[in-house]
Amino acid sequence: MAASPECTQQGRGLALVRRRPPAPPGLREALKARLWRSCSCSVQGAWALLQNLLPATRWLRQYQPREDLAGDVISGLVIGIILVPQAIAYSLLAGLQPIYSLYTSFFANLIYFLMGTSRHVSVGIFSLLCLMVGQVVDRELLQAGFDPAQDGPGPGANRSALNASATMPALGLQDCSRDCYAIRVATALTLLAGVYQVLMGILGLGFVSAYLSQPLLDGFAMGASVTILTSQLRHLLGVRVPRHQGPGLVVSTWLSLLRSAGQANLCDVLTSAACLAVLLAAKELSDRYRRHLKVPLPAELLVIGAATLVSHFGQFHERFGSSVAGDIPTGFMAPHVPDPALVWRVALDAASLALVGSAFSISLAEMFARSHGYSVRANQELLAVGCCNVLPAFFHCFATSATLAKSLVKTATGCRTQLSSAVSAAVVLLVVLALAPLFRDLQRSVLACIIIVSLRGALRKVRDVPRLWRLSPADALVWVATAATCVLVSTEAGLLAGILLSLLSLAGRTRHPHAALLARAGDSSFYGDPAEFEGLVPEPGVQVFRFTGPLYYANKDFFLRSLYSLTGLNAGYAAAWRKERGPRVGAGEAEPVEGRDLGPGSSTAALVPSATRFHAVIIDCAPLLFLDAAGLATLQDLRRDYGALGITLLLACCGPSVRDTLRRGGFLGEDPGDAAEEGQLFPSVHCAVQAARARCQEPVAANYTL
Repeated sequence: MAASPECTQQGRGLALVRRRPPAPPGLREALKARLWRSCSCSVQGAWALLQNLLPATRWLRQYQPREDLAGDVISGLVIGIILVPQAIAYSLLAGLQPIYSLYTSFFANLIYFLMGTSRHVSVGIFSLLCLMVGQVVDRELLQAGFDPAQDGPGPGANRSALNASATMPALGLQDCSRDCYAIRVATALTLLAGVYQVLMGILGLGFVSAYLSQPLLDGFAMGASVTILTSQLRHLLGVRVPRHQGPGLVVSTWLSLLRSAGQANLCDVLTSAACLAVLLAAKELSDRYRRHLKVPLPAELLVIGAATLVSHFGQFHERFGSSVAGDIPTGFMAPHVPDPALVWRVALDAASLALVGSAFSISLAEMFARSHGYSVRANQELLAVGCCNVLPAFFHCFATSATLAKSLVKTATGCRTQLSSAVSAAVVLLVVLALAPLFRDLQRSVLACIIIVSLRGALRKVRDVPRLWRLSPADALVWVATAATCVLVSTEAGLLAGILLSLLSLAGRTRHPHAALLARAGDSSFYGDPAEFEGLVPEPGVQVFRFTGPLYYANKDFFLRSLYSLTGLNAGYAAAWRKERGPRVGAGEAEPVEGRDLGPGSSTAALVPSATRFHAVIIDCAPLLFLDAAGLATLQDLRRDYGALGITLLLACCGPSVRDTLRRGGFLGEDPGDAAEEGQLFPSVHCAVQAARARCQEPVAANYTL
């Protein structure tokens, strides 16, 4: 596109000549080239593919032991020490035995060490995912005839076996106990969630997680934390209550707890009170003196060690009926293929699990990468987290993702690379092979205290709501609605509600963007909104319209209403009226529409106030991000209607995407730079105003600056 003659002359010979874009290849040629690139193979290509799939093969060759080894070993040891008690505790959330949590922590750290692109993210058991896994496990246990509330040694074991005996033959579970069936459900769910994540990575869908906004994730974390807190209260009190399912789980659980409060186990209540006091005090001191502590205080490990000794020598389980972790075997079990029938039963649950795990993993990886000055690959992160679920699912593991708390500890303790994850895996391996039986007499109430204290950060996010409301009421609404739906309905419904509200909020902001008529500042080439700047003077005979948003199917009617209302002329009605009355009637001779609202939201404007007649309309397309087919049709109809009234429609400051859409849709000529394009598109609003006035043979203002 070249500049208009007026712009060229006033600009002292300066002309804008647009580069001719290269001709795009045809569909056949593009597919042939992509197929050739995919099928061609070489040693260099295979090595590059291996390095992309396993980033550790690239950065390990450049590893500097003198600078990095000490920090990696220390952070790995600290994370491993923290992982052990948390893994055992989070097994309560998933409704599984503690040994499976240890397996999960070991394999997740080892696989992410090889495949992850983030140097500081810690991948392992995540409380929100454990909750989602546990809800699916409880549902399937109930449908299989098992008692979901029976999660440890206690008097209800025989009754659970009797309830399940009738349904075992139908499901092929004659040799499968409650714990066996629970881990089968968890591995089937984990396998399918990992497959979803791997497919997202292969298809390049890492950008999808960007649509899960931070208010949505914070609200989901808050709602899920309340659900987790509610699920652990029965362990704190030492009471047996039904494991409720479906909508209203939190409310139903609270009602059951209130009815069973009189049956609380005094030993568990006292133990919970003491552990909560110690853990909360330790966390507050650790936060207050964080700068002075080179290594975080392992409060969970100390509490677990002391509580295990007290419970063992005090014989709390035998004397007071306190629920304990039970026997934790050592070593690894033989690999087992997840049950295909169960995989199909949990297909829908795996989708939400994969989405939540992917969103948290990618957002944390990008956050730490920005703060430490390196880059991560979102699609590779999906592959890494997906493989952390797919491969361990064959070794009795359940769903994992990146976790914020352990990632922050990892960074604070001097982590430099993902070698620290291998060190953490070695610590967990030591526990699996030798130390796991030592936790046999650990009370479940102590594990529940560890889980509840770990929710402090998520529960404190409620304090951010007032500030978020002042910043963006729409984001605050997404936060509150997501959290409330998680608590009152279910976590899956909360996630779905948050996604829908986020998309509706985004659509609402683009459906009614700001629209204004621009005016000129003196003799300059600056055109602005009179509502924003003082002293602006409208151009006589020319209406300059700015629409600060995309023009697409959802807001095309608002675009027309705003334009007609601000200019005072409904071009569609006027053109139709003029066609009926005959060509001798001009736009300026039409009668005003009586009884019509002329506000910005009105769909009809006065056909003519003769005092504000104009001969040109210029649309400032600088804020126009894109056009779709409906937006293009709107501009074409608008040009036709204005042309019928003798009014010129010009476009200014069109971006490349808008210009290409106009050209492909037939609004302009087929070739860049032809006469049709030069006569309708202009590089600035002032060039378009000069061209419009020149066409009307009005004097051109001097002192033009391009």
